[in-house]
Amino acid sequence: MTTALTAFPADGYTVRWQAWGGDGDETVELRWENEGWTAIGELSRERVSYVVRLSPTWSVRQFLLFRDADEPDLWLGTDGSGRWGELNGAHRPDLDGCTDIDLHATPFTNSLPIRRLQLDPGDGADITVALVDVETLGVVPVDQRYEHLPTGAWRKTHQRTGIASEFRVDQYGLVHDEPDLFRRV
Repeated sequence: MTTALTAFPADGYTVRWQAWGGDGDETVELRWENEGWTAIGELSRERVSYVVRLSPTWSVRQFLLFRDADEPDLWLGTDGSGRWGELNGAHRPDLDGCTDIDLHATPFTNSLPIRRLQLDPGDGADITVALVDVETLGVVPVDQRYEHLPTGAWRKTHQRTGIASEFRVDQYGLVHDEPDLFRRV
């Protein structure tokens, strides 16, 4: 039996988080356009915005990061089978096999594999994500494990370091609160 998540409203959805210490916030707008979902996020503390274009099943298609210009400072795209490239067409073989994008500065990117995998309580999955550093624009592959715990909460573990975090999600599969990091407002 697959865990069912609530469909987003046809006119879109907006979600907001605040950093646990209150020193920043984030707003993400989700819109259905061009036969897929587009997430537009604004991070006040980091003074960046991003766009994630997703397939109808929440597979990442494109990722753009804006810091201080109208044009993206970082643009990544994938062909849907794990091959990644940059705006200029340069292949990024170091990212091949990554399924999702991860930004530590936001809880939203945790929702990408949660919605895509739709694991039942008690199930888990190992994935490789493209971890983006918003300050340096560096991108590296990182192995992670997502587990849907029997309690209904989720656990994300960075495989190399063993660092884990637990959090709950709402009916849409969006992170609610991530203790010590983010809280929903």
